[in-house]
Amino acid sequence: MSYIGSDQQMMRSVWQEHLRAEFEARDPEAVLATMSENPYVLLIPRGTALIGKQAVRDFYVKRFIPYIPSDLELIPVSQIISEDRIIDELVIRFTHSLQMDWMLPGIPPTNRKVEFALVTIHQFAQDKVASERLYWDQSTVLTQLGILNLPVAGTGTGSAAKLLEIANSRMMVR
Repeated sequence: MSYIGSDQQMMRSVWQEHLRAEFEARDPEAVLATMSENPYVLLIPRGTALIGKQAVRDFYVKRFIPYIPSDLELIPVSQIISEDRIIDELVIRFTHSLQMDWMLPGIPPTNRKVEFALVTIHQFAQDKVASERLYWDQSTVLTQLGILNLPVAGTGTGSAAKLLEIANSRMMVR
């Protein structure tokens, strides 16, 4: 049995509101309301660093929320909550049906399905999200879109499907 203290419950609640604002309400101001006064967002595979409230606001308003595919799914695999961080392991699925320069700069829609593992680290300051760091394997995404032709194991949807299979079988054992 795991114990979640009141600070962890608060972080989980703020994080759930943050995700709801991003992916359900698609409301940049509601997203920003969950964040600290000087947040930062790092998209590690893209080398994108957004530092400060205005840069983060511009990102959400102009580059991210309008360009989230309508069929995007976030499938939770695991979550770790510490005293000031939430670390999520997810599988993300979508159809590349629109330009997504936040993830795939300059690549027009291919209408191909994409599925890959994503790790996010969210640090909190008091009751707000202070930072977000996102990690994914860009070569997996580009291979699924037909941009790269890599004969490397794990660069297709198989690695994300395997992650879900293993996570689901381990959950059933418990």
